[in-house]
Parts: sequence; structure tokens; C-alpha cells
Amino acid sequence: MTRENKTAKYDRIVAQLEELYLKTPDPVARMATASALLKGKFKYFFWVGFYRLVDGELTVGPYQGALACQVLKKHTGVCWAAVDRGETVLVPDVEKFPGHIACDGRSRSEVVVPLRDRAGRIWAVLDVDSDELNSFDADDAKGLEKVAALIS
Repeated sequence: MTRENKTAKYDRIVAQLEELYLKTPDPVARMATASALLKGKFKYFFWVGFYRLVDGELTVGPYQGALACQVLKKHTGVCWAAVDRGETVLVPDVEKFPGHIACDGRSRSEVVVPLRDRAGRIWAVLDVDSDELNSFDADDAKGLEKVAALIS
């Protein structure tokens, strides 16, 4: 997929979500909708979902794909790296990421985007895995950041 095609695809997804989100401000419903739409639109998205910060723990939220880890070990793995760094984390090869949490051994690359509330505090992350190496790039990060910004 060319860069222009990928950017245009994310733009169409964002526009579709904006319209769908007019029906409810509920963040869990929005997470579920985003997960389903993203999983259906990108064939290289093996797992798409959210982890919410609940009582200081990253707890699984709505997702599409194989069974997920229910609660992620604190300050370990890609999701916690995104929370601790306060930024999107792209991982071309999860086996080379220190402390990677393998909820599904088929996962090979990953991108995680923090979700912020109106005060700027991180309250969840959008986590996308691929079963192929090097699946994600800066265009995915930017597109997924736009999707994440629509949730709260």
C-alpha cells in the first residue's frame, strides 16, 4: 500500500468514526467500534484493541482478535512503554523489545498509542499487533493517533 493510499484510508476511517460517534459519547462503545472498524479495514492488523488504566493497572478493554492478556504487568512491555513515555511506540520486531509481553506468540510487530483525557492525562492505550515483522510505520502511527483522539 502506498503512503498516499494509507493516509487516505486513515482519513476515510476517521471520517466514518466521526459520523458513527455522533450516536454516543460513551468511550467504551467508541473503543468497540474503532476496534471492529480497524480490524476489518487493515489485513495486516492481527489484533486491535484497548487497554484501560483502571486502579493503576492496564486492563483489557474492547478488542478484536485472539484472546488478550486481562491485566498487563506494570511498567513492562509496549503498552506500558507508551504510558510511561507518554507517546506512541512503534516496534518493528517485538522479540527485540525489552520486556515484551507475549499475550499471543504469533504477534511479531506492534504499535501502541496513548489516549488522553481533556486534561491531558493518559487513561488508556490503543494497541495494534501484526503477525508479520515491520508492519507499522509513521503513517500508521499518525493515523492511529487521529483515531485515538476521537475516543475521549
